[in-house]
Amino acid sequence: MGNYITFPDLLTWLPMLAGLLCFFVVNQKNAKSTAIIFSLLIMGVSIATLFFTNDAKYLSYNNVNYFWLKYLGANYFIGIDSMGRMLTLLTAIGFPLILMSTTNQEQQNPKAFYGLMMFTQAGLMGVFMAFDALTFYFYWELALVPVYFLCSKWGGERRIQATFKFFVYTFAGSLLMLIAIIYVYMHTSSRAIEEGVMIPHSFSLTAFYNAQLSVTEQNWLFVLFFIAFAIKMPIFPFHTWQPDAYDQSPTSVTMILSGLMVKMGLFGVLRWLIPVFPAASVHYKSIVIILSVIGIVYASCIAMMQDNIKRLIAYSSIAHIGLMCAAIFAMNAISIQGVLLQMFNHGINIIGMWVVVEIIERKTGVKKISQLSGLAASAPVLTILFIIIALANIALPLTNAFTGEFLMFTGLYQTNIWFAAIAGIGIVLSAVYTLNMIQKVFYGSVNSITTELKDISMQEKLVLVLIVGMIFFIGIYPQPLIDLTKESVTNILFRLK
Repeated sequence: MGNYITFPDLLTWLPMLAGLLCFFVVNQKNAKSTAIIFSLLIMGVSIATLFFTNDAKYLSYNNVNYFWLKYLGANYFIGIDSMGRMLTLLTAIGFPLILMSTTNQEQQNPKAFYGLMMFTQAGLMGVFMAFDALTFYFYWELALVPVYFLCSKWGGERRIQATFKFFVYTFAGSLLMLIAIIYVYMHTSSRAIEEGVMIPHSFSLTAFYNAQLSVTEQNWLFVLFFIAFAIKMPIFPFHTWQPDAYDQSPTSVTMILSGLMVKMGLFGVLRWLIPVFPAASVHYKSIVIILSVIGIVYASCIAMMQDNIKRLIAYSSIAHIGLMCAAIFAMNAISIQGVLLQMFNHGINIIGMWVVVEIIERKTGVKKISQLSGLAASAPVLTILFIIIALANIALPLTNAFTGEFLMFTGLYQTNIWFAAIAGIGIVLSAVYTLNMIQKVFYGSVNSITTELKDISMQEKLVLVLIVGMIFFIGIYPQPLIDLTKESVTNILFRLK
């Protein structure tokens, strides 16, 4: 789109460059600082995109479209629309917070660790900006591959089993999606390209939206795409890989999985699944909502019984994602607007939760709730900041998650009052297990593990204060996020008509 570098170029190539530098140029000592500097540059670029709207005069800044596999009708086409702008911003904000909250002591090879982290960011950015099915699939896999290595090399004692399950689930889902992509591609209309060559089919998003598919074809293709996205979110019953992966991964990688990567599945549903298969989406909407609601209650009940703090937050995340998935398939403007808000807010809140878990695990060496007690006496600042983040995670009014959850429940209520009522049980249970965890971990008498614990460092305070600041700002004034994403709501609903 011209002879200059665009925003999508920078958002994908900067993390790739950072990954290469970490691997091959900088030494072990400077790998982390290199990754942090580049992540801050990427965040600056992402913030800059907020000032360049989707008006025609900014098109060349927000899109990259080159011939890739020309005679197959595949272009390297990435761009930034309103939903992509919001999710790339979340990714750009999330990575500096994650990188600054990690320590070098757990990494035997910081160069490889931070290099893989930056490659993961590049993959995530590409997924959220892809407007070509093959480009989307390429970045989808690029985001996953580094995570396999991060989990298998730097994870816990049972990391191999957890990573194997994660690999099998995601690989199976990716393969099903690739089959569906090829089938839809074969049913797209022809298009002319340069040099007078007529290409019979196209992988472009527009071509997929206009593919000639019968209702029966839509129905079974929907299933293939949905399984891939359901595994990535994950929702019941495709969730069983998640608690083990979250528990055994390095906490910084768990932050990426929980705060950012789950959004790939939700994004895939909103960008590809519903618009490409609108008839099938309406046909299966009740089934998907039922599965999501079951997952909300099931995961909340399991979370209440957890003694492992990492597994508790993992099941909590399943419940929150289940609510978002149910709200998407409520298929009205209010619910989808709520989901778009909540995708951003959940990412911020859950990263904050994991930052505190990482601090506790690093300082005490344990992650069992029953072995922790009285942290408020030893670490009062950590306690205050964590309670604020935890209350935001259960959508207390004036925190960022309240607006999104309110909109999602309103939209779900408009679709079916019983779905909304049962999903509401998850909110009650969420408050129960969250407050119970706070009471057991932070209050009560100190024990031999927590008596010598020191409060958090200045860098850790900075990370958590930034997260708390975003929680209150968005909670009090969510309108900028609503304005940012309302165009995507309109586009998604238009495809359903």
